[in-house]
Amino acid sequence: MCSPEEEALRRLEEVFSATLARINSLVLQPLLGTTPEPSDPQIRECLRLVQQLHQSSQRLWEVTEESLHSLRERLGHQDAVGLESLLLLRDADRVLQVHVEYIESYASCVAVQAFPKAAKKRREFWRGQRKALGQLLSGVSSEASVGTALTQALRQPLAHHVQQYVLLLLSLGDSVMEPHPARELVVHAATLFGNLQSFMRQALDQALATQALWHSLSSRLRDVLCTPARRLLQDSQDVAVTVTPLRAERVLLFNDALVLLQGHSVHTFDLKLVWVDPGQDGYTFHLLTPEDKLSFCSKNPRDLMVWQWKVTQAVCQALRGKKDFPVLGAGLEPSEPPACRCVAYTFRAEGRLCQATYEGEWCWGRPHGRGTLRWPDGRNHVGSFCQGLEHGFGIRLVPQASEDKFDCYKCHWREGSMCGYGICEPAAWIWGPREHPAGPTALQVYGPLGEGPAERVWHRGGQRQGPGILLSEDDSLYEGTFTRDLTLVGKGKVTFPNGFTLEGTFGSGAGKGLHTQGVLDTAAFPPDPSSTRKRQLGVGAFPVESRWQGVYGPFRDFVSAGCPGDEQEALLGFHVQNSRELRKSQEYLCCERTQPEACAGRMEDVLDELLLHREPRALRECLGKALSSSLHPLGKLLRMLMLTFQATYAGIGANKHLQTLAQEEVKQHARELWAVYRGLLQVALRRKGQAPEEDEDLEARDLQVHGLMLPLMLPSFYSELFTLYLLLHESEDSLYSQGIANLSLFPDTKLLEFLDVQKHLWPLKDLTLTTNQRLSLVRDKCFLSATECLQKIITTVDPREKLEVLEKTYGEIEATVSRVLGQEYKLPMDDLLPLLIYVVSRARIQHLGAEIHLIRDMMDPIHTGGLYDFLLTALESCYEHIQKEDMRLHRFPGRWDSKELW
Repeated sequence: MCSPEEEALRRLEEVFSATLARINSLVLQPLLGTTPEPSDPQIRECLRLVQQLHQSSQRLWEVTEESLHSLRERLGHQDAVGLESLLLLRDADRVLQVHVEYIESYASCVAVQAFPKAAKKRREFWRGQRKALGQLLSGVSSEASVGTALTQALRQPLAHHVQQYVLLLLSLGDSVMEPHPARELVVHAATLFGNLQSFMRQALDQALATQALWHSLSSRLRDVLCTPARRLLQDSQDVAVTVTPLRAERVLLFNDALVLLQGHSVHTFDLKLVWVDPGQDGYTFHLLTPEDKLSFCSKNPRDLMVWQWKVTQAVCQALRGKKDFPVLGAGLEPSEPPACRCVAYTFRAEGRLCQATYEGEWCWGRPHGRGTLRWPDGRNHVGSFCQGLEHGFGIRLVPQASEDKFDCYKCHWREGSMCGYGICEPAAWIWGPREHPAGPTALQVYGPLGEGPAERVWHRGGQRQGPGILLSEDDSLYEGTFTRDLTLVGKGKVTFPNGFTLEGTFGSGAGKGLHTQGVLDTAAFPPDPSSTRKRQLGVGAFPVESRWQGVYGPFRDFVSAGCPGDEQEALLGFHVQNSRELRKSQEYLCCERTQPEACAGRMEDVLDELLLHREPRALRECLGKALSSSLHPLGKLLRMLMLTFQATYAGIGANKHLQTLAQEEVKQHARELWAVYRGLLQVALRRKGQAPEEDEDLEARDLQVHGLMLPLMLPSFYSELFTLYLLLHESEDSLYSQGIANLSLFPDTKLLEFLDVQKHLWPLKDLTLTTNQRLSLVRDKCFLSATECLQKIITTVDPREKLEVLEKTYGEIEATVSRVLGQEYKLPMDDLLPLLIYVVSRARIQHLGAEIHLIRDMMDPIHTGGLYDFLLTALESCYEHIQKEDMRLHRFPGRWDSKELW
């Protein structure tokens, strides 16, 4: 049975729907009018706001009609339709949001007096509408201005409607007993619309206060400060406060900014970049901003408390990006703003950051965490910051003076300066058109940053000049001096890929190109193309043990100090609940700082885990989990090393001449990760009062590094590392691919014959023939199990697992031969090589040369001279023979010479 309150709600919705329709036809449509667009930008802005209000009014009418329909359904079919079907109850939050949008649009119009300004040009029309407007209003004098009448006409019906909502919902709640399934919905709706009344009152009060403020200011200040969405929250003329050091004459707190008026000067501070530091004496508190520290003082502690509370809540509201509901400082959100945020800001004060824009993470008024810094001159820095300075791994782009090109520096930074070793990627090395027809060629330089004799090359504004070595993409090599823009100057020597050398004095003339006076030697003995092609930069010049100390150092220090709690946040960083939002948002992003006690508890858990998993199998699993977690010191270090590795060797950094440096670094990373693990284990033992383990000798350490740590961390670097191997061995792999393509044309028996495999070893029983099929035409059937086994070598990145695949392949070949002979048979070298070449040719593994060399470089030294080494050497011999001309041109080889192969 339906209650009287439901019937009253139906009548209320009918009246309000009709009223909204009349407001639309009598007020909003005439305000928008059909006259030409006004030339005055202020009038155009007012009309835009009225248009926005009109759209909100239309949505409010639509939801009112929807609510009315649900009430009619309920009243007409009360036995079949329950109370909970009413839109006001089942979807109260959506209904509320539509009301909130209307109120905010209305308040924006009030704040800038949009109604009287929009109606100004049709004053006579509105005077004739007084009687019609009066029917919508109550308690408004007939002598009231047109602006007042319009303002009241757009507010009063809604205020009355919401008030009746609350009364009827409260009454309905009293009539619905506790067990009723809809009671909770009724109470929720009554609470929401009760809060809406408070929201509406505050929105209107703020709009009227803001409107009065704009009237009190000069037109110049009004033009600077006035925006439709801005609301005045506090004025120092109402609650006195003094701000130093600026000595502002008037202090204005808006919903988005703090404004200090000082004579003709206006100082504006974005609330998203304001941090409140409470004072200790009750008479002062401080505000931190990116470039200023402001002190708020008052003789009256209560006045100061009002300002501190309102600034704090305004900052919280600005960071959330929406008005507090129902009033400022209310709601479920935290009432204290987060210390860490993600915002963009352009610095104004003179200094190195003048006019630079920083976008990223902040903490207490300083860039802190990940971010991007851009200067007007084109410089760009992406990386980690600490207390306002570049600190940690970063990439710096420096524009060249003459052209739209950038030099790229990838390295570690400490307190705003480059440190340690890094990579420089110059924009281009341009040869003169007469001297070198190849034109522009990309190149790389690798060297120490800000230390030792190369300081002038790297430090102080990124200068790169003086003596050095430049290696171009076509393998031309320059040894000598050059300028910052890579112009060759002074004495030097160029070695071309064909062995020719040009030695003399270099310089640039008035025109384009390279000028030189020297000797061109064309009689030099041509170098080995493979050695020229595979020349490696930096080998020996930059010891692997001294690279990336800026990354390793903080972790070593942290472990050496016993993993103190006060350093954990600085080392492990701030953690964001939603990393996708952190990357995407330009506005409010809260990096929740981990509480110190939570940090300490987490580190205790980490150390306890290490103590519980010291047996080999358990340790492997434990380390795997640690390396995959960004909250674990090992996982954090691995991620930082991944970033440096990707920035150094991916993209333009993928240069074949850096392959040796890269593989050396991966091994060193494994050693450093193992050292951090050992250090954490010793800390864990000390905290439990247990005796520390004895230091490992070099041999024991290498066993663990290659057998345990390297296989676990190698997948994180494999993609970039393998790309370098692909580039370095591209030429041999191309010849190998041609050989494979030609050998694949052979049927099985012809290929076995071509490879001179002894016929009594042919597995002819494996060749299943179909009708009318000749034995000589069957392909890909012999030694099929060995072929399929070898193909699995590309399914893993672990060198040991790749070697295990090779061992199983060897086993499958021997098993097949033993089955053919009917007895166990151990293959001699002369028989193994042709059979292995057959299997390799049928496996058709792409880039086998890159695979072989990576396995050779990264495999555990413990296998040197053993079975794995023997099998890998056999695979290398197969790879080299498939590249030979007789394989690519189908020439029939004689018997295999095992001495040549081994």
